[in-house]
Formats: sequence, structure tokens, C-alpha cells
Amino acid sequence: MRIGWIGTGVMGASMAGHVQRAGHELVVYNRTRAKAEGLLAAGAAWRDTPKDVAEATEVLFSIVGFPDDVEQTYLGQSGVLTADDPPGIIIDMTTSRPALAREIAEAAGGRGVRSLDAPVSGGDVGARNAALAIMVGGDRSAFDEVLPLLQRLGANIAYMGPAGAGQNTKMCNQILIAGTMIGVCEALLYASRSGLDAQAVIDIIGKGAAGSWSINNLGPRIVAGNYDPGFFVEHFIKDMGIALDEARALGLSLPGLALVHQLYLAVRAQGFGRDGTQALMKALKLLNGQSL
Repeated sequence: MRIGWIGTGVMGASMAGHVQRAGHELVVYNRTRAKAEGLLAAGAAWRDTPKDVAEATEVLFSIVGFPDDVEQTYLGQSGVLTADDPPGIIIDMTTSRPALAREIAEAAGGRGVRSLDAPVSGGDVGARNAALAIMVGGDRSAFDEVLPLLQRLGANIAYMGPAGAGQNTKMCNQILIAGTMIGVCEALLYASRSGLDAQAVIDIIGKGAAGSWSINNLGPRIVAGNYDPGFFVEHFIKDMGIALDEARALGLSLPGLALVHQLYLAVRAQGFGRDGTQALMKALKLLNGQSL
């Protein structure tokens, strides 16, 4: 198939590569062309706008940064849905607003295009290893049709319901991760202050009831002082903001999420917005009078 791919950043480049290596013809666009060079060198074709990608492909994926980027990608002046001959199926894998997913699905339906919102979890490691969790909302027939493509990207894939259901499921995911991340950082601060070998602590508690993806994958990065992004702090702040907005609309109070959101705002204010989410440790160290 001719597959369109928009967004070739930390996760998108790896994901698009899996599709390309499966034998599909790839057509790509990214705001910074240099981030697509690996795919282009492997035979992908470049297009200058999302509209141009749409007109050259049968199925189109996107994974960009923020809801505004998603809106421009699909509904903007040179967006996917302005194409004269759009693809039959569009799949946005960005974490974005549920309401925007529904708006895109409605606009797509008016053009005879089936739409899926399919945000992912697993970070850069999951993207590289094709081991992502993929939570999908939208047209069920489109999901059934592209499932073999999604299986190239993830190990756990679930259809969650109509348009917006994938994004709502991802909000549940991010709420849980927010609480987990503060637990990981506080546990490792405690381990360090009490004189324990922090990696040895991870090795044992990561195999018990306290085990989580975050402690086992991001914990060792924290111990090593590695704050390179698998998922940017600024993108996580965006996700938590969406979740808090949705919670307010539902009449829910989520005090744990609100606290972690504020702490991550402090991380960004300290200049670490382009670090990985494990950089929460930097803010907590500073709060405790420790050097970075």
C-alpha cells in the first residue's frame, strides 16, 4: 500500500520505519525535514504539505505534538482534508482532545473518509520495539481494515468505541502515569538519601507489587542521570492539561493529577521542558536542596 506518514519525531520516525520495513511504500511530511532523512534514505518519498501527502496515499497516519498541530494537519489551509483525492482512512496517533477527534471524524465523513483516533503508550522504547499499546476510537470497519498495520506498531491494540474513545482512554493512561511518576521519583529520592544503592532498589521493588513500566524503564535512566526524552515534559504537560479540562467537564475532581501537573509546570519553568518525563526528579531534587 501507499502509506502517508506525518510526524517523524522521537516516536514517529521509529513507527513509520516499521511500516516501511513491512514493504509498504511510504510518503512522509514533517515540519523539520531533517528528522525524516532516515526514512527518505530508506526509500520514502517526501511531500511539502499534509495535503500533498494525502493526495498520494491510501491510508494516512499522523503523530505530531499538540492539538493545534493536529487541527492544522487535518483541517488547516493545506490540511489532509483539503485534498482533492484524500485517502480512504486517516489515523491520528497524537494524544489530543477527544472533542477534536470527533470534529475531525465528522469533517472526514463529509469527504467520504473514515477516521480513527489511535493514541499510543510506551514511549520511545515501545516505538522502537513495535511494542506500543494502541487505544483506538472511530470507525469500526476502518479499525478492522488497518489492524494489520497497527500490529506492525504495537503489541496491545484495542478498539474502545466511537470517535474520541481512543483519546479518552489515553487520558486514563496519562492520569495513571502522572501518579506513578511522582511515586518513582520520591522512592528513588528516599533510596538515595537513606544510603541505598538506587539501582539495587529498582531491581527488587520493580519485581514486586510496586513494579511498573515507569520504575523499570525510567528508573534506571534517573539513576544514570539520563534525562533524554522518550516523551517530552512539555508534551506530558499538554496531556495532563487535556485530562484536567476533560475532568472538569465531567464534574470530576482529580487532586493527584492537579498536583503532578503543577510540579511538571515547575520542571518546565526551570528550563527542562524538552527533557524526558523522568526530569520530574530534577524539580524534586531542587525542592529538597540537592544539586542536579
